[in-house]
Amino acid sequence: MAAGERWATFDCYGTLIDWNGGIGRELERLFGAARAGELLHAYHELEPQIQREDPSRTYREVMAVALARLGAPADEEDALGRSLPRWAPFVEVPKALAEARAAGWRLAVLSNTDRDFLDASLARLGVEFQLSVVASEIGSYKPSRGHWDEFFARSGAEPDSHVHVAASLFHDIAPANELGLPSIWINRLGEQRGPEPTKELPDLRQLPAVLDEVAA
Repeated sequence: MAAGERWATFDCYGTLIDWNGGIGRELERLFGAARAGELLHAYHELEPQIQREDPSRTYREVMAVALARLGAPADEEDALGRSLPRWAPFVEVPKALAEARAAGWRLAVLSNTDRDFLDASLARLGVEFQLSVVASEIGSYKPSRGHWDEFFARSGAEPDSHVHVAASLFHDIAPANELGLPSIWINRLGEQRGPEPTKELPDLRQLPAVLDEVAA
């Protein structure tokens, strides 16, 4: 790694891309508006269980198994996989990422997903990422540390010049703490803290300044 390089790693879905919105719309289409909120909560519980059961499953398979367990018709079990490439970024994200790049930060994504899904989502962001790690290529899902092991092996980054940015306390902030990494928690939903991040933000609008603050 070149001297002075600073890396910001990101979770994608829920942090950069509107994950709840994308899943929620499909649940509403399949099961009706009255049940969508309840089933979204159930989906949040199911997905990590399915990932733990078999980390070799692709994310497309994980989503399909989750929909099947929620009672989706057999011909709709791939509904989330079909819709995911259309899920939109949060409105402030492209500008915040571009500003971070302009400030000299190198960007990477550590995602519990598949390569084709992530590539489609990153294209929507319109900002260059220097590196990305996806679960289906390493056979590991966060919160296991496989994504970080792969990131450090491929980037040559030093832990003291690396900040992790994510919306999930369970998948991202807790393992970042275990690894001794500074973190920024994007708390879009007004959740209560569990694992303590280095810094908490409601969205990414102040990202470039806070990256500099956390890394100082």
